[in-house]
Amino acid sequence: MNTDAPNAPAKAPASDHDSPWKEALERYFPEFLALLFPAIHAEIDWSASYRSLDSELQQITGDADSGRRYADKLLDVRTRDGRETWVLVHVEVQGESQADFARRMFRYNYRIRDRYDRPAVSLAVLSDSNRRFRADRYEDGRWGCRIVFEFPMVKLLDHDEPARWAALEASDNVFALVVMAQIRAKVTQDAETLKGWKFRLIRLMYERGYERALILELFRLIDWMIRLPAGLEADFRQELYAYEEQHHMPYVTTVEQAGIQRGEANILLRQFSCKFGPDSAEIYRSRIESAEPKQLEEWSERILTAETPETIFH
Repeated sequence: MNTDAPNAPAKAPASDHDSPWKEALERYFPEFLALLFPAIHAEIDWSASYRSLDSELQQITGDADSGRRYADKLLDVRTRDGRETWVLVHVEVQGESQADFARRMFRYNYRIRDRYDRPAVSLAVLSDSNRRFRADRYEDGRWGCRIVFEFPMVKLLDHDEPARWAALEASDNVFALVVMAQIRAKVTQDAETLKGWKFRLIRLMYERGYERALILELFRLIDWMIRLPAGLEADFRQELYAYEEQHHMPYVTTVEQAGIQRGEANILLRQFSCKFGPDSAEIYRSRIESAEPKQLEEWSERILTAETPETIFH
């Protein structure tokens, strides 16, 4: 029986934020750095390709807590002075204790250096809702033996201040939409208000004249981050249809296409988990969730006869 007050505002359902962050970092890593870590972005040679290191990341985090409190992404880049550098991005979603988070930052950085003998830069993005949580260093020591590990950190809630929020809305960096969606999902409790923000962010994509493929990609990420109760989600879709038709947009099936892609990705991930185990599914999660529907169909057929996960993608 529903015991809520009759006029209590609806709350938005809990969202799964780690998957959209992994995909966003995979697809828009240069834009992510340019927006949140511009000094580091300036040191990277973007004329050279960068690559995701999912299997290497699994090796260093395989024995870690499997809870979905955070998202991690490891990428290999070239610096402007020609050096290969690994960048490990930690996105904190829920806001665990500062000591635990900082210790994990240190542990993963050390494991990369110890296992692979590679220089590694660790970056922290705190997307949680605890404004006082601001981990940016790990310290430990006794009897004169001391460890001090400091790392660059960005607190997304700082961008909720009026001037910085206005800068996000005015930014031509596509990752600004991801950041805005995450902030609104974290700070907005009233579902009706959240619906308004979701529509506003989607509308920004159209107003900026993004191409169809980019709109579908960003829509899927925003839809992942901003979850609405079923009734309000239906209202949101109707408003989006009306907006698209009114402005003669060529993307009338935006919602359906994003939904189809997500459904097919979830099916393939379940197949992966059943055949090769949940750890294997996590390794390839980002690649699967960012693939187009046609590619997902091909992979779903290959998995029926594949002996190893690698054969599915070749």
